Amino acid sequence: MKTARLPLAAAATAALLSACAPVYGPPPPPPGPPPAADFRAQDFAWSTRPGTGRVDGRLAYRQGQTRYTCAGAAVLLTPETPWSRRRMTILYNSPERAALPTAEVRARTPSAPSGDYSAFVRRTTCGSDDRFTFTGLPNGPWFVITVARPAGGAAGTEIAIMRRIEIRGGRPVVVDL
Repeated sequence: MKTARLPLAAAATAALLSACAPVYGPPPPPPGPPPAADFRAQDFAWSTRPGTGRVDGRLAYRQGQTRYTCAGAAVLLTPETPWSRRRMTILYNSPERAALPTAEVRARTPSAPSGDYSAFVRRTTCGSDDRFTFTGLPNGPWFVITVARPAGGAAGTEIAIMRRIEIRGGRPVVVDL
C-alpha cells in the first residue's frame, strides 16, 4: 500500500507545481490606438449645456523662421468623448496635441471612426490677428483644431494643428497653438 501512495503523492505534487509554472505564449500586442469606441450621441450631451467657460486662443505656430497664420480659417472646438479621443489619436497620432501636414491628417481620415458629430462641434473663424474666442462653454475636455498656412505668401506646407484643453470651474482657458 505504501508504494501505491507514493506515485499518487508524486503525481499530485507535480500537478500543483505545474500550475505555478510560467506560461509562455505570443508576446502582447504593441501599444496602438485606444480600443474601438462606438459613436454615441449621448456621450456628447454634456457639451450642449450652457456654461460660463471661455477659450481665448491665438496661433503662434512657426517652422524655423517661417511664421504661420490662421487668418480667415475655421477653428473647431470638438468635445472629448471616448469616440472623439480615438479619432484624434488616429488622425493626429496623439490625443493631446499635434502639428502635422494637413495632407497627412487627411490621408488618415478614412481609417478614423466615422459618426455624425458635427452637431456637437463649435465653430468660429480665426481673425486677421490670428486670434479666436469661444464662449458659453460647459466644463469639460475639448479639442481645438485649425489649419495654418505660411504667412505673407511664404513657401511652406499647410499644417493641421490640434490641442486638447479642459474647461474647469467656468474659468477662461488661454491657448496658444
